[in-house]
Amino acid sequence: MSDRYSRGRTESESSVSRRTFVAAAGATGATASLAGCIYGDGGDGDSVVIAMGSTTISDVEDGMPDLLYENGLDEEIDISFSSQSDDTGDQRDAYSQLIEAGESEPDLMMCDTGWTNVLVENGYLANLSEELDDETLSLIDEEYFEAFVGTARDPESEDLMALPLFPDYGCLYYNKSYAREAGYDDSDFEQWSTEPMSWQEWAEITQEMVDASDAETGLATQFDIYEGTSCCSFNEVMTSFGGAYFGGEENLGGPVGDRPVTVDEQEFIDALAMMYTFVADGQDENTLEEYPTGIAPTDITSWGEEGSREPFSSGRTAMLRNWPYIVPTTLNGDDYPFEGPDDLGAMPIPYAVEEGEAAQPGAGGTASAQGGWHIGLNPNSERTEEAVQVMQAMTEDDFNLGMLELVAWLPPKPALFEDEQATNPDSVGPIGNYMETLRVAGENAMPRPVTEQWPSQAEIIAEQLNQAVAGDATPADAAAELQSALEESES
Repeated sequence: MSDRYSRGRTESESSVSRRTFVAAAGATGATASLAGCIYGDGGDGDSVVIAMGSTTISDVEDGMPDLLYENGLDEEIDISFSSQSDDTGDQRDAYSQLIEAGESEPDLMMCDTGWTNVLVENGYLANLSEELDDETLSLIDEEYFEAFVGTARDPESEDLMALPLFPDYGCLYYNKSYAREAGYDDSDFEQWSTEPMSWQEWAEITQEMVDASDAETGLATQFDIYEGTSCCSFNEVMTSFGGAYFGGEENLGGPVGDRPVTVDEQEFIDALAMMYTFVADGQDENTLEEYPTGIAPTDITSWGEEGSREPFSSGRTAMLRNWPYIVPTTLNGDDYPFEGPDDLGAMPIPYAVEEGEAAQPGAGGTASAQGGWHIGLNPNSERTEEAVQVMQAMTEDDFNLGMLELVAWLPPKPALFEDEQATNPDSVGPIGNYMETLRVAGENAMPRPVTEQWPSQAEIIAEQLNQAVAGDATPADAAAELQSALEESES
């Protein structure tokens, strides 16, 4: 199975450019035929080569270098871009091959949070705790999203192995017109934007929206057999029920074979049963009585990100679980019923148990899947000093805010989500209306397991989840089967 959705989406889908926000051209799989786009004239200074997906290069090549110079990078240092596949798994494989072969370029590499640790485990990233100065390391410790930084650390030593660049988070989006028809108003929307509700309350509101409007169904989400289901859409639900795949947050990075498998547990079964309840035709022995049935179509078992976005964007569903890239694509589509923030609402993922009541450590409460990208340093680089200068410039507030405006990369620092520039749609596009919700999501992010075994385990998990939600296996049977399979994969 491809790693294309190793954090739910390709790099190109994450890199929704400023022009996309304005012109509403969704960056969902588009590619550009760029071969090592070079910025500047390759003058007398040293050139630092940054590797990233080709579509991302087309978005950032005209603006990122200027932002780096404006934020302290020596102008004698030229910036070059090394074009990589937009498929994140292909990027990981390419980096591994280059570093294994001793290549000194690229100097810096954009790394998916979903596989940064795979590079760490293989010794393919330089240790930034030894390369960055103490002031920069302290800034990252103190001002960045904690969970996001955690995905850039060595799980054993806790050393920083990559620079957190920009995060990405799952949220729920909803049709405000349908909510108004169900009797809700702006005061409710304001509360929903930052105060997570229980799954039971959410399900009742969703049912009311469907009953009162032209919506055909309530929820669009992702439960196809692919990694996005196991790492993200179900990871959020499972965590909100207090569950975990491997005994809690502290075991996400392993050690493989020396951590518990905690799938065949009641909290996991209940989370899966709720999702089955949402698609069931009526109550049966496998549904949960406290939730309404039929508020999601069985089609969710064949949907990924784009499959679920379209029925919501066209007004057929009342709610959508997805990533922030849907904001510009949904608000600006010619045939869509959304014109602005008065039409499109956002809220954090609901919860089933409070954080302090979770069965597994680090679980419970609202939980958003952690996505995003880091910058890693090639341990073979011959321009380490210059590359470190680039990374230090990337930690400046003005660089982070500038990239939000340029290419819609969310800042890695929660404080910047309240910045006047970040919340101004005239500066950053429609996403500026949703920064409060995204900050809550960032403060409650849940990473996926990040071991070398995870890609194969994710496929096993997604298959069992899909079967249970589709009604081809009971939630309890799927959990038992998955428990055995994961235990075997850990041995």
